[in-house]
Amino acid sequence: MFAVLHIADFALHAVLRTEHDPRPAETPAALFSRDQKKSTVLAINRAARAMGVEPGMTAPQAVARCPHLLIRAPCPAAGREAGAALLAAGFTVSPSIEDTAAGVCTIDLKGLEAARFTPVCRAAWAELAALGLPATAGIASTPLLALYAARGAWEYIQARDGANAAAPETQKENAGLPPPVVHITDRVQFLAQLPLAAADPSPEFAAVFHHWGLRTLGDLTALPRDEIVRRFGSEGLQLWQRAAGGDTRPLRHVTPPQTFSARMEFEQPVETLEPLLFILRRFIDRLALELRASQHVAAELHLTLALEDETQHARSFRLPEPTGDAEILFRTLHTHLESLTTAASIVAVTLHLTPARPLVRQQGLFETGLRDPHGFAETLARVSALVGAERVGTPQLEDTHRPDAVKLIPPPAVIPSPADAPVHPPLAPALRRFRPPLPARLELTDGQPTYVWTEYIRGEISAESPNYLNDGEWWQQERAWQRSEWDIALAEGGLYRLLLVDNAWFIEGEYD
Repeated sequence: MFAVLHIADFALHAVLRTEHDPRPAETPAALFSRDQKKSTVLAINRAARAMGVEPGMTAPQAVARCPHLLIRAPCPAAGREAGAALLAAGFTVSPSIEDTAAGVCTIDLKGLEAARFTPVCRAAWAELAALGLPATAGIASTPLLALYAARGAWEYIQARDGANAAAPETQKENAGLPPPVVHITDRVQFLAQLPLAAADPSPEFAAVFHHWGLRTLGDLTALPRDEIVRRFGSEGLQLWQRAAGGDTRPLRHVTPPQTFSARMEFEQPVETLEPLLFILRRFIDRLALELRASQHVAAELHLTLALEDETQHARSFRLPEPTGDAEILFRTLHTHLESLTTAASIVAVTLHLTPARPLVRQQGLFETGLRDPHGFAETLARVSALVGAERVGTPQLEDTHRPDAVKLIPPPAVIPSPADAPVHPPLAPALRRFRPPLPARLELTDGQPTYVWTEYIRGEISAESPNYLNDGEWWQQERAWQRSEWDIALAEGGLYRLLLVDNAWFIEGEYD
């Protein structure tokens, strides 16, 4: 069995899905050729067709029938993006798919249970609808027969006294609208009611068969195949085979994507945030679908904005935890862009995801993890935008003897269990440090401190330890440091650490 995902008027819908516009989805729209001297209609949507617009009309003729018609031109970049979205939806059904034509994806359902044919195709149809691509799906015994169903054969079937050769569950759905999935169970009856135009006969053949009174595919296949071949040759044989629904054939398989990236060049430079976010959301939804189909998640995001002044803004985002959730990926970009200001308008955007296998890890009994690592990372990103990235993180001691030498590192996703208690008890009382140290004035006798004054502490020094000189990193002029320390006891009580740095005195802390 085979399935076909089909997007009618593919080139038009590929362009419309990239536009951030509050107009209703059913606004009449048409795609016009841009490389011809006289621009003509190439494709139209359902609303334009209802207003009488037809392919082949010139722009004045189309606007005369529909004054509010949206006029659009083909966009190769939008077509490539929409084609990638169609294939991504196909890979969610089966790994054996074929890029048959623009807007047509053929899927081999071999190995899938018959009861799941319709549900999985309906899910793929829903994915395409969420991506802004109106599609239909057909299921049949041959690729061509499935394409006939997906192209909208329901219209012809419903026009013939309600007769329907589709699966029973599709007959009651969406009266007056195309059912998302049409499953052909009676091949002969289905083909007998399709118009002859469904097989794409040449104008000469169509005129002959019309003169003969042949109106449907069933009328043509009722004639002996050998007689058709004798009269019309190989072209007649090919037409007869198409009218019979074609034969089972091997698909030209498409390999799943190895890289997960998207790029769009804007016809008009983008100056506001909303259109950029709209395109990025389209990118994220499609790339998340590809990740899910390939059993991967995203570990990093790489965003590049090409600016009108021929410069670019590039930024990489390492996720706190690999994920394939489109909402989380989009929030990561949104948080960065809402505080970004560029020197020029944006002319192109590129997004690349670094894939990774889903993280499978069992935490230790006493380990605790963040309840929402991505929400926590988003909060940190917002704080970093306000105070600066260099001021946000978890302090970590540097590999040096310099006091208070710490650096900020990204917070860990998993909080380790508490460290074991020290084997040996402390040999001295704990020093409770003042932050910042208290500036002090001293009275010296023969170079030794005898009295100290601070804002909170003052008194006669009754005892003191020898001077301890501490220094380091003298081999780096910009990082060299030096300090002198004394432990002092006041006559009225209290044990403190006295500090001399750059000819300035401080009380650094008090001992318990």
